[in-house]
Amino acid sequence: MKKLISLLIISVVFAACSAEKKSSNIALTKSKNLTGLKAQKDEKIQQINLLKKELNEINKAILTLDPDEKLPLITSFSLTPENLNHYIEVQGNIQTRQNILLYPEYNGRLEELYVKEGQKVKKGALLAQIDDAGLKNQLEQLEIQSNLSKTIYERYKRLWGLSIGSEIQLLKAKTTYEAQMKSIDQVKKQLLKTEIRAPFSGTIDEIISNPGANLMPGQTPVLRVVNLNEMYIEANIPERYVSAIKSGTEAIVEIPMLGKNYLTQIRQTGSFINPNNRSFRVEAPLANSDKMIKPNLSCRLKIKDYSNPKALMIPQNIIKENGKGDKYIFKLKPGKKEGVYTTEKVFIKLGKKSMNKIEVIEGIKTGALILDKGALIVEDKQRVRKIR
Repeated sequence: MKKLISLLIISVVFAACSAEKKSSNIALTKSKNLTGLKAQKDEKIQQINLLKKELNEINKAILTLDPDEKLPLITSFSLTPENLNHYIEVQGNIQTRQNILLYPEYNGRLEELYVKEGQKVKKGALLAQIDDAGLKNQLEQLEIQSNLSKTIYERYKRLWGLSIGSEIQLLKAKTTYEAQMKSIDQVKKQLLKTEIRAPFSGTIDEIISNPGANLMPGQTPVLRVVNLNEMYIEANIPERYVSAIKSGTEAIVEIPMLGKNYLTQIRQTGSFINPNNRSFRVEAPLANSDKMIKPNLSCRLKIKDYSNPKALMIPQNIIKENGKGDKYIFKLKPGKKEGVYTTEKVFIKLGKKSMNKIEVIEGIKTGALILDKGALIVEDKQRVRKIR
């Protein structure tokens, strides 16, 4: 009986809508009368709401005549607080600041290599030697001359202390000695440039120039040194998150090629918004104890921008929307008969999403009994039977 009446009402509604659509709707559309179309929409919504009200009254009447009527079967859940962590996800780039090509500072022939590829070296270790083109011999001669100049200067100084000799001779001896010492320092600095040493502890990743090669300062690469201990990830974040992401914000690095996730924290946020893509740069350290992470590996950076330890979460598939775009769900009120409940429409305000659930920040409270499966086939103030 109930189904027959419901079908009859729906048929009447569809027939009325079809008749009006052939007349007024076409005319309003052709004339581009937006105000008229909106008014007609509001009228139809009112008609539908009126029919729903009448249907509820019919259902109540059926209940008095048929207490054992067949009710829609639904499931439900009790609303309990959950821990919600919301992340924004962006493409990241893995880098290390200790990845460097070493170039010579001195022009000459590569005389000797003291390392091989894959070898671990410590900071300051001698890696290669460039032919000094006679600088060592020049240094030895300057040291011999400086020793003589020092002796002469010290003798003139003693004699001058005894009021013997002239001040001019003393000053000339001092000047000669000091000039030679400065020349020695300059040659020593030049000799240091013939040595290529490790700027930091790491691994010899690649040898580019072999012994005998002619090297040009700043132009001919000799070898590459890499340290994978201090890795970091950088990413560009849309400017709308500038207030949510700060130094110390929790983040997760996902590396699909390794099938691993790494927990980290943002250690630096950029102070500049890129005008081309309206984003700012962030950087986070990345532990690499197993040395599996390599520079430029493809990865995703997930940054926590919101956290609520007592969030009220509901499945997204139970949310309905009215003609104005307002979101609502159904609560359940227990009836007189065991297992029978009455639906109650509740308008809600939504927050952050997490997987297939979404946070409700306004409209319902902890402990509310929420209609789950069957939410799409029931109406407000409708009697239903809960199966679990």
